[in-house]
Amino acid sequence: MIGRYGVGDERLAHYTCHRAAAPVAIDGDLGKPAWRAAPRSRRFVDLVTGEPGFFDTRMACLWDERALYVGFWVQEPQVRASLAERDSYVWFDNDVEVFLGGDDCYYEFEINALNTVYEVFFVYQDALKRGSRFDLPEFDLYSRDVDVLSGFQDAARNGKHPRGKRWAFMDWDFPGLKTAVKVQGRLNDPSSVDEGWTVEIAFPWAGMGRLFAGRTFPPAEGDTLRASFSRFEALRYHGKTVSESAAWALNEHGVYDSHIPECFSYLHFTERTAGAE
Repeated sequence: MIGRYGVGDERLAHYTCHRAAAPVAIDGDLGKPAWRAAPRSRRFVDLVTGEPGFFDTRMACLWDERALYVGFWVQEPQVRASLAERDSYVWFDNDVEVFLGGDDCYYEFEINALNTVYEVFFVYQDALKRGSRFDLPEFDLYSRDVDVLSGFQDAARNGKHPRGKRWAFMDWDFPGLKTAVKVQGRLNDPSSVDEGWTVEIAFPWAGMGRLFAGRTFPPAEGDTLRASFSRFEALRYHGKTVSESAAWALNEHGVYDSHIPECFSYLHFTERTAGAE
């Protein structure tokens, strides 16, 4: 039996997600009243050690009857991005990421400063069976674009997670997803010193159904959701990119691995309006 992989529950972050005080239009501008009222998280920490990241990164969440909203504030002295095609491997640029934990599955979302989105839906192999809730055309192993996580070619993770291998559905898109990015500076201009960039995301509740077996949304007072919020920074020295990007998250995982649902943070939903306390 494989033991614990990653940190214990006592190391995980808890964030209270309030109702939005005003409509949330997805345009990347986090200066809107809704986000000014939302509590920002603590500074992100190193994914492995838990030490504060050397660039400031923070997140906030809001919700209403339509969607879960996520905002990121990303300090970046030189904002840069090169990958513009949907589902490009944007972690080769600097990016921020959201993972949503579900029942026997989870969802990965990544975005760079060009507003290029990469997303994947993961299902544990022991859960995808004939007659299961995943026995659907969108999770058909023969007709979809499917990869394997924690396979033998994935040496960093292989054999380390108790649940084992996951099917990775590379062509799955979150229904109704909306995203926007706003750069506080000049994108891809090395002559400028930038403030950074902000990201705004809407995950409609109507698209959450595939993650859970029988759970209803919008959430009620006291409901929780497991989610990971992280940032990967492609470090460069003298014009060259180092092999391993810096990784910061709302809480550490203890290892250089984002794909540990047991290490995802806790979102606690409240009916209280942000800023009303």
